Amino acid sequence: MSGTFIGMPDFPRAARDAVHDPVLRGNLRHATHTIRAKRAGAVGELSDWAALREAGRRIKDHTLHHLDRYLVQLEESVTAAGGTVHWAADAGEANRIVTRLVRQTGESEVVKVKSMATQEIGLNEALEAAGIRAYETDLAELIVQLGGDRPSHILVPAIHRNRGEIRDVFRSEMGAWGRPAPEGLTDAPAELAEAARLHLREKFLRAKVGVSGANFMVAETGTMVVVESEGNGRMCLTLPETLISVVGIEKVVPTWRDLEVFLQTLPRSSTAERMNPYTSMWTGTTDAGTADGPRAFHLVLLDNGRTDALADRVGRQVLRCIRCSACLNVCPVYERAGGHAYGSVYPGPIGAVLSPQLRGTAGSVDASLPYASTLCGACYEVCPVAIDIPEVLVHLRERVAEGGPAVRRGEKVVLRPAGGHAAERAAMRAARWAFTHPGALRAAQRLASRTRRLHPRTLPGPGRAWSGARDLPAVPAEPFRDWWRRTRGDSSGKGAAE
Repeated sequence: MSGTFIGMPDFPRAARDAVHDPVLRGNLRHATHTIRAKRAGAVGELSDWAALREAGRRIKDHTLHHLDRYLVQLEESVTAAGGTVHWAADAGEANRIVTRLVRQTGESEVVKVKSMATQEIGLNEALEAAGIRAYETDLAELIVQLGGDRPSHILVPAIHRNRGEIRDVFRSEMGAWGRPAPEGLTDAPAELAEAARLHLREKFLRAKVGVSGANFMVAETGTMVVVESEGNGRMCLTLPETLISVVGIEKVVPTWRDLEVFLQTLPRSSTAERMNPYTSMWTGTTDAGTADGPRAFHLVLLDNGRTDALADRVGRQVLRCIRCSACLNVCPVYERAGGHAYGSVYPGPIGAVLSPQLRGTAGSVDASLPYASTLCGACYEVCPVAIDIPEVLVHLRERVAEGGPAVRRGEKVVLRPAGGHAAERAAMRAARWAFTHPGALRAAQRLASRTRRLHPRTLPGPGRAWSGARDLPAVPAEPFRDWWRRTRGDSSGKGAAE
C-alpha cells in the first residue's frame, strides 16, 4: 500500500494490543533471538567488518550525492542492453505503468519475486483491481498472501506465524489459489516446504510475466541484482518472457566493483550466511532460444518520496538502507510489538525513520513512529551501512513536535506541529528558560529538595504513560550545587582543604 495499512491506529495503541498477545510475542522472541545470534557469529568471522561497513557507508553517500548522474547513466546502460526504463514519481504512476505493461502482453496473471517496493506501492491490489492476479513466490510472502495477512518483517514477512498456523493456512487456503495442500499435511518444515514447492511449480511453468524488485542496480552496466535464499526468485527471473522490475531510485550503485562490499555485508547481516545461496544478475534482454532470461525487460524507477528524503540533510542517510533487517532483530520495541504495529511494509527501527519521510508526518501513524524507540542505539551498532537511526529518530521527533521547513512532493513547505504535543513544547520551553537563568534553576532545585517527601510516586495526566512502567526517580536531599559547596568549598570552586 502506498499509505498506511488500512484501519491502523497509531503506534502506541497498536503496540498496546500486540504486547498482550502471548503467541505473537513468543514467535517474535524465538525468531529474533535466533537470527540475532547467528548474525553475530557470521559477522564475527570477518576481521575487516568495520572497514566493510565504512566502505558501504561511503559508497552509498557518494551515490546519493550524485544520484542524478548515476540514474541517467543507469537508464542509458539499461536501454543499450535492450531494456526499457520508465520513471514513476509516486505509487499511483508506478502501478499504472506496470498494469499497462502487463495488459500489453495479453496475460492476466504474473509471478512475483519478493519485493518491498511493490508492497510499498500496493501493486498487488492495483493489479487485482485491473483483473490481473499476482502470485507471490517467496515462501514467507506466500504464507502472508494465502492467509490474507500483512508482512511483519523485512526479511521474514511471516515471522509472526508459527508452524502450526502455517499448516492451517496451507490446508484451508491453497486450493483457492491453485494446487491444494497434500492430504494429511503436518507442521513439519520439510512437508510445509514441499507443499509450497508443488503449489508454486505449476505457476512458474505457466507464467509469461514476472515482476520483481532489485537489491542493487549497477549504473555502469545496467545490471539488476537480486539476492535470495530459496530459488523462487531465480525461477521468476529466468522463465517468464516479460520481466518488469520496480526498484527504488536509491538502489543504484555506481560500478560493478561496488557490489563486492554489499555482497559480503548483506547476507551476513540478513540471513547470517557467508553468501546468498542465489545471487541472480541480469542485464537487459536475451534472445529467444539462446539463453534463460526475459525477451522483454522493463525497469520502473520509483521515487515515491525518496527525493523528498534526499533533500533532508539528516534524514537522507536512511536511503543507504540495504534492507538487511538486522535492526529489527536487535530492537527491544520490535521484539515486543511486532511488525504490524508500525502500520507499514517497513517495520522496526528502519520503518520508524523511513516511512515518515516517504509519506510525511501528517497522519497520526507516521507522526507516532519516531517515538517507537527507546533510543538504545542497538540498531545503529548492527547496521551494515552505519545509518544512525537514533539521530534520525530525534530529528523526526523535533519535526513532529515543532514543525518547520521540509520538502514534500518536491516542493519546499513549512510543516505545522502535529497535534497532541502542546504539553511537550511547553515543557521544553520551560526547561530552556530555566537552564538559561541559573538563579531560577538553583531556587527550583532547592524547593524540590525541601518538598521531596510530598512528591507523588507517579506522574499525573499524560505523565502516567511514563511512570506507569517505571519508578519515578527520587529527588536528592540537596541539590548538587549545595552539596559541592558544602563538601568541596565555596562558590568559587576552591576545595575545603585548600
